[in-house]
Amino acid sequence: MTLSSATTQYELPAGVVFSRDEFADAPHQQVAFFQDQETGLRAIIAVHSTNLGPALGGTRFYPYLDEYSAVTDVLRLSRGMTYKAAVAGLPLGGGKAVIIGDPHTVKSEALLEAYGRVVEGFEGRYITAGDVGTTADDMDVVGRETKHVVARNAASGGSGDSAPLTALGVFHAMLAAAEHVWGSADLAGRTVGVEGVGKVGRQLIGLLLDAGAQVVASDISPAALDQVRDRFPSVNAVTNVLAQALDVYAPCAMGATLTEASVGDLSASIVCGAANNQLATPGAETILHGRGITWVPDYVANAGGLIQVAGELAGATPPDTVHGDVENIATTVRTVLESAHARGITTGTAAFEIAAARVGAAR
Repeated sequence: MTLSSATTQYELPAGVVFSRDEFADAPHQQVAFFQDQETGLRAIIAVHSTNLGPALGGTRFYPYLDEYSAVTDVLRLSRGMTYKAAVAGLPLGGGKAVIIGDPHTVKSEALLEAYGRVVEGFEGRYITAGDVGTTADDMDVVGRETKHVVARNAASGGSGDSAPLTALGVFHAMLAAAEHVWGSADLAGRTVGVEGVGKVGRQLIGLLLDAGAQVVASDISPAALDQVRDRFPSVNAVTNVLAQALDVYAPCAMGATLTEASVGDLSASIVCGAANNQLATPGAETILHGRGITWVPDYVANAGGLIQVAGELAGATPPDTVHGDVENIATTVRTVLESAHARGITTGTAAFEIAAARVGAAR
């Protein structure tokens, strides 16, 4: 069945989602829904901005409770990709996609191929990659139908899974935050709580242990925690990381864990992790700032994977050729933290100003 007959697309008119206060100041250029009855594909692609270049962002495959939840997630994620690329100084815009469904039960090669045809229909305006629920192997399948895909396996001409370099970037962001807070970029003896031990969280745990940190970890998946116990016996697996005595809290799960209630009880001096959209509400950052807790904005800390695939687009493979650029996330973090401290503003505001200035200049 062809894309034209099997897949439907429409753009959301103004007012359907953009009337929400959360997105009023940063409207999206395009939000499109797709459905393929033959394969079961249900997807949403959101292009937030192409001011700096084509919109690049991964495809999240997740069993959302409803379409409203999926739309909210893809809008937040795509907006974050705009800021992530801008702060990292990359010639890319912000976009994201979600496929609605449980990848363990509905994912198939036919579905991924149908999704590849959807991506191809954007003619390079949107470039996809892996994310939660998708892998480099999946991107190989998507790549059968579109050339606008990155982070495929090396054998397919890609740079592979971006999780290791995402974790590396978070680690160096954490070192910069430690230097800012404690005067030394040293995590030896510090207790770091890693919430979410998926692809990125597991990689981050390895880096933290090598640096001499003590790690406590949690995940909603018992199987994921079992893998961590087997690989890292010294890790203390707990039910709730936020309830532990921590020096650093590293959210690496689905996001929105920093609520006004949770940050009020947080023991950590630093929040720095790989999860996107960590703040449930703007008020959570206000409380963090008031309590003197240093938050490294997620789109600053977790840009390593984006830097990797940007390098891939520029012909820089294998991914170790961009290690230096990923490690330089620490420099960006220092700039953000020093600006926030000197001006008495939140770190989120300081980071956003950098992103907005670059996107505005391009506009």
